Amino acid sequence: MTTKPRARRAFWGDIRFLIGIALVILSIAGVWLIVSSSRETTPVLQANRTIAQGEALASDDFQVVEVSLGAVVDGYLAPQDLVAGMIAARTVESGELLPAVATADAQSGRTTNIVIDSSVGIPEKVESGTPVELWYAPRLEDDGEFDVPRILAADVVVASIPETDGMLTQRSAAVEIVIDRADVADVLAAITSGAALSIVPLGTGS
Repeated sequence: MTTKPRARRAFWGDIRFLIGIALVILSIAGVWLIVSSSRETTPVLQANRTIAQGEALASDDFQVVEVSLGAVVDGYLAPQDLVAGMIAARTVESGELLPAVATADAQSGRTTNIVIDSSVGIPEKVESGTPVELWYAPRLEDDGEFDVPRILAADVVVASIPETDGMLTQRSAAVEIVIDRADVADVLAAITSGAALSIVPLGTGS
């Protein structure tokens, strides 16, 4: 008695072949998605200049650039996201894309601006956006001299440095600084008492 040979399974019915085809398709689709996403760009705001902490954000201070940010795109502001009353929550460097975490509402901001006169002038390397310490030397009542200098406010940022008018434009001793609202009373008290104020860039020592 002879037995008939078992029928050979059809090639297209091989489940392993079907799985292989599916994997190839998924691989091609994944590569296509990666390439497509890398080519997609989004308009975001880029600072034209250094913007100090606490400074109001205006459209004139930014340019719109097309960049590919992928999954982190929601962390940066697009042109339509910039609204009135928005301030810088920290210093935004010139050329930096504007992150959402670097912005705040002016009403909820914990800082304010104040102008002081630096008794020892303004160091050359100090400019808008420079973090500094505010030092003061109280005036002694007896002889009009000054006491030992000490730190008045440690978390300070320079907002701007006005220039004096004249034949040769130069820096004045006045400087606009951004300070915590909790330090305002102490700074104003130091000014009215005639204390000598000065700013010291961070990292230079006392």
